[in-house]
This record gives sequence, C-alpha cells and structure tokens, in this order.
Amino acid sequence: MENAVNRSFAKSFGSKAASIAHPLAAAMKLADTLRIGDRRHKQSETRFLMGTQVTLVALHLSKDAAQQAVSLAFSEIERLSAIFDRHHSGTPVFQLNKTGKLCDVPPELREVMEKAQEFYHRSNGTFDSTVLPVLEMLRDNSDSEGRLLLSQSDLDDAMALVGSGSVNVSDNGISFSKNSMAVTLDGIGRGYIVDRASDILAANGVDNHMIIAGGDIRARGERAMGQPWIVAIEKPSGKGGYSAVIQLRDSAVATSGGCEFYFDADHSHDHVLKLETAVSSRQGTSLSVVAPTVMEADALSTSAFAMNQKGALRFINAQNKSECLISGSSGAKIGSRNWGTLVGI
Repeated sequence: MENAVNRSFAKSFGSKAASIAHPLAAAMKLADTLRIGDRRHKQSETRFLMGTQVTLVALHLSKDAAQQAVSLAFSEIERLSAIFDRHHSGTPVFQLNKTGKLCDVPPELREVMEKAQEFYHRSNGTFDSTVLPVLEMLRDNSDSEGRLLLSQSDLDDAMALVGSGSVNVSDNGISFSKNSMAVTLDGIGRGYIVDRASDILAANGVDNHMIIAGGDIRARGERAMGQPWIVAIEKPSGKGGYSAVIQLRDSAVATSGGCEFYFDADHSHDHVLKLETAVSSRQGTSLSVVAPTVMEADALSTSAFAMNQKGALRFINAQNKSECLISGSSGAKIGSRNWGTLVGI
C-alpha cells in the first residue's frame, strides 16, 4: 500500500571531495562555500513544502542564472502541490475524494493517476493509492497512549474500500466504482513533483543539481567535475549512523520504512501496511530504491517494502535500471543483484 507519510531516512552530501580519503567524511567536513573549485556558483535554498523540508542545490557559472532557475523550480513545486493536495477543499484530489468523480482533470493529475494504476498492476497490488480510508480509520481511532480503539468490523469496512481495480481513469475523467473510496498520492505525487522541478532546473541551464525532499532525492549531472553526487542512507533505527553511502548521477533514491510513524504503541500498524491484514509490513527495517526518477523510486520502494524480503528482492531485480538495499535495525543488510555497483565510492 502506498505511503501516507513520506520518508526521511536519506541524507545528501553535495560538497566537493578534495584531499580527504573517505567520501562521507569529505562531504561532512568541507564548508558550504558560495563558489566551488571549478568556478561554478553553488546556489542552495531550502523551503518547507509538501509537508517537509525541500532543498534545491544548483551549480552554474552564473549566480543570477542559478538563482532564477531555483526560483522557477520552487514555483513549479508550489503549483503542482496545489493539484495533489488532498487536505484543502477546492483542490482536484480533494474534490475527487469528496464526490467520487472528477471530470475536469488537470493533465498532471491524470498522468500521476495513470502511473499509480500502472504500479498497482506491476506490483501485483502491493502499491495501492486507494489505501486512504484505512489510514484515516487508524489515525482517527488511536488515543494518546497509542491504543487503537477499533473493532475488526470497522477495519474490515475500511479495507473493503481499498482496491485500485475500482478506480477508472479515462478521457472522460476519473471516478470510483465504490462509494466512500479515496486516494492518497502523497508518495508518488511528491516524486512526480520533484522530477518536474528537476526538469525545470535543467530547462533553465542548470544541468548539475540535486533536490532533497525529505528522503526523496533526485541528482542530476555532477557535484564537481568528474564527481558524482554522494548520498548517505541513514540506519532504520533512527539513532545515527548510515547503512550505505552511494553515488548518484542522473538518478534518484527513495526510502520506505516503518520505524518513524506508527498508529499504535505496539507498532503493529504503520503507514506501509500489508493489503490483506492492515498490519505493519516489516518492523525495524528500511528499504531504499535507486531508480531513474524519484517517482519510480518512491513507488518501487513502497511496493517492495510491503512484500517479504525474498519477494522484494525478486521484484526489484525484475525492474529496469533499479536497485534496492534492505537494512535492519540490527545492522543486517542485503542488496539487490547489482546494488554493490552503487557503493564503495
């Protein structure tokens, strides 16, 4: 099922590696200067958007050009966020969830809904954007002490509304086949928005940049001449340390994990649930996916995290240009077939 609460496990480090041997140490030690050694300007700006901190890092010979491109990219993020926002009345997704149909569909929403349907089928149903009624049921019936005051009958009623097979996306609009269905595009929608912002930066001459939106990261070009961007993936325990340090060039990474947000005190229900039971997929683990785009990395990490370990590895190994790392709180790690090519910088 699709994440309702996005990830924040991955941290990026975009500095120049000069004479320090270990890339992570280099990334953490070097100063965040306004001008880097190859004479390009580094423009970095952070805003709170899409429910998280969004940082854009742009490299360009012209400081003014970098600033202008970053401003345009943030404007695009704000514009698209208003389309996918399900919380505020008047937005397309809010209206779709309220009425069960939408005739005047923005092209961006149609594209994302079609992709959500594609990932639903590709993942054999583990990625499902219609999970919102279950997530809201769990949220609304959890008390301050972490107890779920919820009968199995109520949960079954919410589960009966889940199923992207009952979503119709056509030239005439989007509609639900069941009353009270609702969608959340928080995961795949955020990835789509980050990818579009990256396209805006590139279209305005900033071929080398990185976008960090929580744990969703898109890297394009290089952080310095001949040097890829460096990203550290945090351990799922949340107590510091890193599961891996990877390099990205014209690719993206997203991480799914249940350790950050639970609906109950015994950690049985988190934001990534098994379709059949509405219980947590894998407690104390995280799953990171590297893919060509953030939208794909988002959807694949959510899909794989809802599977068992063997199923997740088999699923990712079958995807084109995608790799994954499964990390446990104990420190155990296992990667997909070619994950090792991304590590050992």
